[in-house]
Amino acid sequence: MSRLCITLVFVALLMPVGAHSEGRVIRVATFNVSMEGGNYVGKGVTPSGHELPAALSNSDHPQISNIAEIIQRVRPDILLLNEFDYHADPARGVKPFLERYLQQSRAGTTAIDYPYFYQGPVNTGVDSGMDLDRDGKASGTGNDAFGFGLYPGQYGMLLFSRYPIDFEAIRSFQLFKWKDMPGNLMADMRGADGELWYSNEIQEQLRLSSKSHWDIPVRINGKSLHVLASHPTPPVFDGPEDRNGRRNHDEIRFWTDYIEGGDQAAYIYDDKGGSGGLQDNRFVVVGDLNASMEEGDARREGITALLGHAKVRRGLLPSSDGGRANRADSTFGPTHTASWGMRADYVIPSKAGWRVIDAGVFWPAPDDPLRRLVNKRGSSSDHRLVWMDLELID
Repeated sequence: MSRLCITLVFVALLMPVGAHSEGRVIRVATFNVSMEGGNYVGKGVTPSGHELPAALSNSDHPQISNIAEIIQRVRPDILLLNEFDYHADPARGVKPFLERYLQQSRAGTTAIDYPYFYQGPVNTGVDSGMDLDRDGKASGTGNDAFGFGLYPGQYGMLLFSRYPIDFEAIRSFQLFKWKDMPGNLMADMRGADGELWYSNEIQEQLRLSSKSHWDIPVRINGKSLHVLASHPTPPVFDGPEDRNGRRNHDEIRFWTDYIEGGDQAAYIYDDKGGSGGLQDNRFVVVGDLNASMEEGDARREGITALLGHAKVRRGLLPSSDGGRANRADSTFGPTHTASWGMRADYVIPSKAGWRVIDAGVFWPAPDDPLRRLVNKRGSSSDHRLVWMDLELID
């Protein structure tokens, strides 16, 4: 079956059957889907974590239906979802999304299935026991959680795969302490009064990752692909201390050190006690990194170092006609991945092991019939699905 393309940079509706069956061309994607509890409550209502399971209780929620249709149209082989609430029981989130949405045809599209998935715990909403925003009380949630969240698991992550996941070899870094990163930007963080924002006692306990960092090996035709997944905190919603901006930078820097390996990654340890960085050269960094080299409020040296790393392949940038139309005033509009106008979401392949075939952002132009899927935030998300086709080479 040949691929049907709407535009040169737009999403392909079906992958060629031969590419999937041979496992030579892999479509890798990331999508911040806004499937967290706060998206399903009224204004001024505090979510509790029960909202996503309730929204998934049937198969006709409009926003979730559109998200499923987008995924069915793009048809990624490996897909990271950001802002998909974490529940330890897959029956409360992952499985109903698979069974009631992805495995059911939407608007005439072909249903899609993912035999393998991984979802682990995250730091969002986990009580730190400390007053991290210095408002005089340790509230337990929100800004005083290890990662901003109103309940444990909010803004979680989920990886889907058509190929087997090597679960025993997964490395997670949820518990890694920020202080243990050499040269971290936390140590000298000071408020407007000139005092250390975090006391030495607090610095001893803070975790680096606002959600988590995952290294998930996926087995493709006997070869291993390391999917490096994360969702760094937005570099805003703070004060002159720039605690979120500094954290965003260091969360991104973590991957730069990790893929470098050797002495530069010697400080890294995972949640099982393993140490060091990535041992293989074939990887792909995916996620909503909340940073751009050209725009926005992030400390740009973090994302610049990652994208410019010697082991990262540069060249073809995912783009869309919808992004171009959304910000016609911006030179970078075609590569934007969020409705508010920035490249925030990334699929970053390694230089080794791949040949980049194609890439795009699912963002239909204003006159496209599929515009209904992204017409407003409530249609699906304020982010767009980003995909890249990678040909596996030895």
